Amino acid sequence: MGRRRQFVNLTDTDMKKQAIILLGAALLSLAGTWRAGAQEFGLQLYSLRDQFKTDVEGSLAQIQDWGITYIEGGGTYGYSQDEFLSLLAKHGLKTASIGASFDQLEQDPAALIEQAKAFGATYVMCAWVPHNGDEFGEAEARKAIEVFNAAGKVLSDAGLTLAYHAHGYEFRPFEGGTLFDLMAREAAHYKFEMDVYWVQHGGADPLALLNKYPDKFALMHLKDLQQGIQGNQTGHEDVETNVVLGTGQIDIAGLVKRGAELGIRYMFIEDESSRVIEQVPQSLKFLRSL
Repeated sequence: MGRRRQFVNLTDTDMKKQAIILLGAALLSLAGTWRAGAQEFGLQLYSLRDQFKTDVEGSLAQIQDWGITYIEGGGTYGYSQDEFLSLLAKHGLKTASIGASFDQLEQDPAALIEQAKAFGATYVMCAWVPHNGDEFGEAEARKAIEVFNAAGKVLSDAGLTLAYHAHGYEFRPFEGGTLFDLMAREAAHYKFEMDVYWVQHGGADPLALLNKYPDKFALMHLKDLQQGIQGNQTGHEDVETNVVLGTGQIDIAGLVKRGAELGIRYMFIEDESSRVIEQVPQSLKFLRSL
């Protein structure tokens, strides 16, 4: 009762001041909530490929225990699609992106639309362009551009985004730039997923590439490269060179910051090493400290 009398006795000016303070606090709270939800550190399920071989549900429970919600996947690991989707729901996991092979994109993008919709994904990611051995050149790049633009248009019409995950061989020289520059320049109906490890391993600067093509990257793979490792443009490397984020030679903090500024919402940890169970919590601790 006393509190009500105190409020009633306030002057009009005091009441206006109090209303402004309350409104400001509410707006700051909403802004904080938006910032916290605007960027998601997820997991590429390939990181747990060995664990999935022996314990599918236990692996999903592990991801949940790490406090991760969003994943990049698309496989069902021996389960029916409905059964696997039920397991994802049970462990509070949401699929933001599914993987797709080059052949699937070329031959049946409609099936990928159905799969993506079933998983609730908004992105379809392709991580490899077929080529013989180490022979990736202009012909292979132009073939990829053709397939990605055609499939990307079909996916886009269905409300999905196609993202190509470069693996390093795209950074070979071409006409004063690189084959990646060609693929980015001709990308009318597809985006890219930047795997920061493979960009650096292929001889490019991930942060400089983000700045060069600020509207071309829709997703990111966060993966750090062991100090002292010399990269190449083959798209291959010993998986044990995947180290805890922030301990390798890549500016993970700078890339996360710039990615957030560019509106890249989903950043998936991908750790292919045999130490993945030990390293992912350390990588998450680093990311959450930024």
